[in-house]
Amino acid sequence: MPDPIFYHSIKVDEKKCIGCVVCMKVCPTKAIRIKEKKAVVNAERCIDCGECYRACPYGAITPLTTKTSDITRFKIKVALPSPVLYSQFGSNVMPDQILNALKEIGFDYVYDEALACEMISIAIEEYLERNKSPRPIISSTCPVVVRLIQRLFPSLVSLIIRMEPPREIAAKNLKRELSKEHKISEQDIGIFHITSCPAKMVSINKPETMEKSYLDGAISIKEIYNQLMAQLKRKEHNFILQTQSQASGIGIGWAISGGEIRGIKQDASVSVSGVYDTIRILSDVESGKIKNIEYLECLICPDGCIGGPLTVENRFLAKSHILKLIRKFGGKNRIDISYVKQLYEKNFFSFERNIQPKPFSPLDPDKNEAIRKLKKKERILKNLPGINCGVCGAPDCESFAEDLAKGEKDLTIGRCVFLGE
Repeated sequence: MPDPIFYHSIKVDEKKCIGCVVCMKVCPTKAIRIKEKKAVVNAERCIDCGECYRACPYGAITPLTTKTSDITRFKIKVALPSPVLYSQFGSNVMPDQILNALKEIGFDYVYDEALACEMISIAIEEYLERNKSPRPIISSTCPVVVRLIQRLFPSLVSLIIRMEPPREIAAKNLKRELSKEHKISEQDIGIFHITSCPAKMVSINKPETMEKSYLDGAISIKEIYNQLMAQLKRKEHNFILQTQSQASGIGIGWAISGGEIRGIKQDASVSVSGVYDTIRILSDVESGKIKNIEYLECLICPDGCIGGPLTVENRFLAKSHILKLIRKFGGKNRIDISYVKQLYEKNFFSFERNIQPKPFSPLDPDKNEAIRKLKKKERILKNLPGINCGVCGAPDCESFAEDLAKGEKDLTIGRCVFLGE
């Protein structure tokens, strides 16, 4: 029975899992153990980075995203595609074609999230100018990075910019405007993020900074790809090379690593992507090695959101497509800057509540008992071979020693094949 406190974006299919340890070895937070030849995810330690989903060679780890069939429960259905979607159908397919195809497959409205990205770029510049708090300010766009900071770097939580990501800002606007226009309750309007990332579902089901997300689900690009491609092929001759989208290259650029800082035009900004490089730079920020940086953009997927595990296109080709669109659509703002500043004054972009640190639990809630278990862990660790083979079902010897010290059920030192009983 899963802990109701934790919501996650993946699940293990026990029928497909053979306990091969591949997922366990790539997990950056050591959240996976192999028990009785099956992968078991520790809900508290999982940050929904999707590394296990990428690595599983047997398709035993599946994302928990919204199905397209689920959208029918709403009177008005709205698609909110990530700019990543523009990179998935080849370099000659333009955003307008894709937005039209979304309407053709059943959405009543389609809103280009790239426009909201451009708005947030302006709002971030405003935030940096007005707030002289310690630096670097860290982007809040990637929900996995936020979780990573809460768990592994709780002292950095105060550096996360107190601003909602573009998908939530767009959904907030859409709910209000469509409710007013159609004179129906906001509850009858379903807004669905078209996403490359299963973690978006977690930020919808259990948002960190608001009581309830304005989004009603996240549909994976993989789930919707074939329908869109079929529609695009039918319409291909009518739309080739159209460039009528209202978005600029600033908003579209958010699909790749560096896109967010390109939009804010701050020289002293740094972009990092990939889970291990993100951990590395956050460690450097925490230790004080990183100085004189205004803004830090961290995205957990390699090369940014185009590297998300729910994409279809090769990420290197996808990046090339996005760069082409950035050049084509240009770097001139198409959003009314004064309007964004008015919204900023009204705290339209701000968190409803602050993000809280959530460090991993100690070895024991009781301080004295925790010290005792720590000493036990150190004694066990000294006797282990230190080769981190994973055969015991833990990712490394230190984790195995910790599990033993905690008194994990049915776990004995004999699980180590080098020591035996």
